Amino acid sequence: MVDVSIIIVCMNRPDNLYPCLESIRRTTQKVTYEVMVVAYLYDPDGLARAREDFPWVTFIESNEIRGFSENNNLALKRAQGRFCFVLNDDTELPGQTVDMLVEDFEALPEGTAIVSPTLLNANGSLQLCGRPPYPARHYVLQQWHLFSEPIDSTAGQEPATVVDGRKLYRSWNITGAAFLIPTELFRELGWFDERFFFTPEDIALGTLACRKGLRLYVDTSAQVVHKWRTTASRIMCAIRPAAVRGSLMHFSDFRTGKYLLLAVPVWIAEFSKRVKASVVQLLRPSPQHRTELQTFRNITRNIFTKRMPKEIFTKYYKEITRQG
Repeated sequence: MVDVSIIIVCMNRPDNLYPCLESIRRTTQKVTYEVMVVAYLYDPDGLARAREDFPWVTFIESNEIRGFSENNNLALKRAQGRFCFVLNDDTELPGQTVDMLVEDFEALPEGTAIVSPTLLNANGSLQLCGRPPYPARHYVLQQWHLFSEPIDSTAGQEPATVVDGRKLYRSWNITGAAFLIPTELFRELGWFDERFFFTPEDIALGTLACRKGLRLYVDTSAQVVHKWRTTASRIMCAIRPAAVRGSLMHFSDFRTGKYLLLAVPVWIAEFSKRVKASVVQLLRPSPQHRTELQTFRNITRNIFTKRMPKEIFTKYYKEITRQG
């Protein structure tokens, strides 16, 4: 058995994947590992080249429409490592991140579920360090721009422990961009919840772990560069409505009454953004503004739908691909 199974989903973005894989090879030195890449809707020629360029990587083809959960679960269910390290393709490891996280885990008390690295932006600035509790009211307030999740949730905290000089702090949730979890525990938790599509699978997993009395930590020294701000595209018209629907499902605990209570203020917030986007597109028409307007239209049309997030994404993704 290897120490770590590194799981990456890549949606036909070799420009993201190649630097990510090269950084893993360059920096992971102390632990044994396998890398499994889920090649999602990947160009066949590009996939053939990737297999030639990275013969030490296992590529799993995913040629049907699948979300974050389904794609990751394809690889997770085949993982042979004691731990799984879930990693976005638009990331790079600047140091021995995987080695550090495994060392952290083995020094932490029983009942530890997840250890996360600190995320950095491409320019080296801090993107996220730990996550505080994220109740439903924070989600609603965030849609109204009345709440912002702290970038550094460790500020003001005392470290829970120190491992080889590195400070580890309690965390109460995770980001799906990068985290380490014991494979057997992940299996017991049911892997990622496939009722969601792109959001909020990570928050749902962290919340479930906390509800079971398990503990989450963040290592302020183990770092991952996450270039997410550079990878948005026009498929946000399909991603965002599925994400909002999934978030409301999660934060309502799938209870109809609570769903409606949360959905009304979220719909009002999104509709106001839709009106603003309409005015902007009217005054300064552009492809970007048109995409933003269509995104808000799709969100408001699907908040009160009975369709599941995957159905919502599939509908709009097919419309986008038909448009070319």
